[in-house]
Amino acid sequence: MTASLPTPTLLTARLRLRAFEDADADDLFALHSNAHVLRYWDSPPWNDPVRAEQFLATCRRMEQDGTGVRWAVDRVSDGTFTGWCTLASWNPEHRSASLGYCFKEAAWGHGYATEAAHAVLRWAFDTLDLNRVQAEADTRNAASGRVLEKLGFLLEGTLREDCVVNGDVSDSWVYGLLRREWRPGSGTLSAR
Repeated sequence: MTASLPTPTLLTARLRLRAFEDADADDLFALHSNAHVLRYWDSPPWNDPVRAEQFLATCRRMEQDGTGVRWAVDRVSDGTFTGWCTLASWNPEHRSASLGYCFKEAAWGHGYATEAAHAVLRWAFDTLDLNRVQAEADTRNAASGRVLEKLGFLLEGTLREDCVVNGDVSDSWVYGLLRREWRPGSGTLSAR
């Protein structure tokens, strides 16, 4: 992408995906400072609240320069911040992008990651006319692999020892989803 594309609000049956706001800094810091949540992440947990402000600045920059979008994900029922979902590394020439997500521990096991990512994929394939979306997951993170497989991603390979965080070496799975393999299903989604 070369032009700015405003972050749309995406609604599902249980979730609202929206643009990040400065007021989200405390929730972001709580999420990214949790060592258990980030145990399979490619960087250590945050220990400085300034990191949340930097994250928000990166969200705005991605949107402005047209390289991606990050959504804050809230539960519709009570407005609680549950995590975030991103579509990054947009390449309009190749019609490709990368999917990522991070959710609070209390949100695990409820299908929120799958539901949010499904909404992002539907928007990406419909609005951006993507041909391919890629995602990576630490090979120890079986739950994330299951989310991607539920969405229709296929495991394409393993990046051996591609991350070293605090001296811990890990491998990553690479998943891919092609437009022709995408099954939008009947999930409720609207964009504003």
